[in-house]
Amino acid sequence: MKATGLGAALLLAMLFGMPVMVNAQVAPTASTEPDQPTDELVPPTSASDFTSSQLDSVLAGSWRSPANRARDVYRHPKATLQFFGIRPDQTVVEITPGGGWYSEILAPLLHDNGHYIAAVQVPAGGGEARRDGDALHQKFSADAAHYGKAKFVEFDPKAPVFGAPGSVDLVLTFRNVHNWIASNKDGADTAPAMFKAFFAVLRPGGVLGVVDHRANDGTSLDAVKQSGYLPTRYVVQLATAAGFTLDESSEINANPKDTKDYPKGVWTLPPTLTLGEQDKAKYLAIGESDRMTLRFIKPAAPAVSASIH
Repeated sequence: MKATGLGAALLLAMLFGMPVMVNAQVAPTASTEPDQPTDELVPPTSASDFTSSQLDSVLAGSWRSPANRARDVYRHPKATLQFFGIRPDQTVVEITPGGGWYSEILAPLLHDNGHYIAAVQVPAGGGEARRDGDALHQKFSADAAHYGKAKFVEFDPKAPVFGAPGSVDLVLTFRNVHNWIASNKDGADTAPAMFKAFFAVLRPGGVLGVVDHRANDGTSLDAVKQSGYLPTRYVVQLATAAGFTLDESSEINANPKDTKDYPKGVWTLPPTLTLGEQDKAKYLAIGESDRMTLRFIKPAAPAVSASIH
């Protein structure tokens, strides 16, 4: 179960170095009763242990749909979020959550002591952005116990703003970057603007976590941009051009079975299975795509030296 209320606040304060105000109490008189067993309540031994236990509780949550839980084996949510350094007391923005696969994990994890913000694209007509946004609003409204404190921010991908500058600890984007390159229907390459907006909303020292379909090394962007796969170096260039530093990459979401040469690009694989029943067993055996997992840091502002007069 998730730790809640005062107990969670005290644990978070102890683990993450947050100040705690405690009312003075009169010392009780000595008791002749035997001490309570020391193993009845064992607090987490570190901040990472606390976060790990909270993630385990959320991942086992009954509110998660069976279809979404079935994808854990491909998406490795616990290891991925730990790699990005998530904590239950952070302010986190998830970019275009789609149907809410990660929302089912992030919003409950951050419900008691943090802040979850779903960044959804301003809908144009009745397209995918509107359908996803409406579905996510309905999901959150139907389960206030887990999503009642979640917030939304709408953004224009050509001029995105995700919140006040320096107001967020962690920005996460899962399998979205390939949608922002120049192959968009309107021809606009919105990726540079998106990464600059990520940089702006993050506090100094904040983290940008990126997961996306990975093209083979040495592949050019033009050769693969219609396939859904991206060269890792292209994503790194987008981030570093916006001011980020690549902190570390991970193979958590690698899939060596993915040959990346399918008739309908990455959407040939599950969960989309664009070809329907055609070679379905083959694509199910491959699983979801081979993915890059990248952690970027917004550098802390350099210290200003005091002038000596």
